[in-house]
Amino acid sequence: MPRKVKTDELTTITDTEEFVSTANAADMEKTEESVVTASQVTPEVSASAISTPPIKSAPSSILTLHADTEIETPESREETIWHELQNAYRTKKVLTGNLGGIEKMEGGGTIAVIYYKEMRIAIPLNEMMINLIEDENHNYGELVQRQNKILGNMLGCEVDFIIKGLDTTSRSVVASRKDAMYKKRQIFYLPSGNANSRVRICEDRIVQARVIAVAEKVVRVEIFGVECSILARDLSWDWLGDATERFHVGEQILVRILSVKYNSLEDISVKADVKSVNGNTSKANLSKCKIQGKYAGTVTDIHKGTVFVRLHIGVNAVAHSCYDNRMPGKKDEVSFVVTRIDEERNVAVGLISRIIKQNL
Repeated sequence: MPRKVKTDELTTITDTEEFVSTANAADMEKTEESVVTASQVTPEVSASAISTPPIKSAPSSILTLHADTEIETPESREETIWHELQNAYRTKKVLTGNLGGIEKMEGGGTIAVIYYKEMRIAIPLNEMMINLIEDENHNYGELVQRQNKILGNMLGCEVDFIIKGLDTTSRSVVASRKDAMYKKRQIFYLPSGNANSRVRICEDRIVQARVIAVAEKVVRVEIFGVECSILARDLSWDWLGDATERFHVGEQILVRILSVKYNSLEDISVKADVKSVNGNTSKANLSKCKIQGKYAGTVTDIHKGTVFVRLHIGVNAVAHSCYDNRMPGKKDEVSFVVTRIDEERNVAVGLISRIIKQNL
């Protein structure tokens, strides 16, 4: 059935045709612009001019509560993600997923399995950018073994990647973490062509970092394409007996950039710490300690007969002797007697009167 033309539309079209027929060649461009402007005001034309994705209707087998409800099935979700991956492949866009697995290939190689919105992404080991110095004491086999060990410690962390290849038939994707890290280095560690631009990652700047591995005395983070190891003494003003109790793989933390060394795009090193971001409360808490006072604490470390204790009142303490018949161990709950306050090092010095609870 033909559409009814509104009166104002007939008037617009008639006026335009008369104007075009009487206008000369020099005024033709202005006439076309006026026609386009008039058409943009009409709702029917403006709606058709905007390219919008079609609304997915629910399959006929699904009975929805509302007639206009859109149901997302697993098949439709997979199609949407696959379309997104295809666009990222063409534009070389940096995507982020979670390291969910490590697999051995039939040929003997190793791949890291990244999951991006439930879609499986494969990254070869040599594209994960796990750089280790190969020297005379380590052959290639030992190097690969160390890389696999580091990769195992990274399970669960966030990984940036750039898609290198797609197979539509098998819906398989191969990507590279190395390319993504180089691209982020180019953006954040190198100045752009603008004369007023400055390097984004610079000394004394606080940035967000990803925790990619955690050990007892060290935390490894990734700072915009550059990996950095932070020792336990730089993680907190408190004495940490085990960094895994406070940090875990996959979380994001704030760090302060202490120094940046740049030799080339492939050779950038960063030094950072965590404790300077948070205020130092050790000196304020030290005023709570009284000489000959007894306080409960946790043993954080033992070195050459010296016991390092973190008191529950927020004070670091050092004990050179223990009056309990048992030997204190790490993570033991102890009773600490303060004999002296070392204000220069912000620690309490004393002895362990007894072990409250052993960590067996």
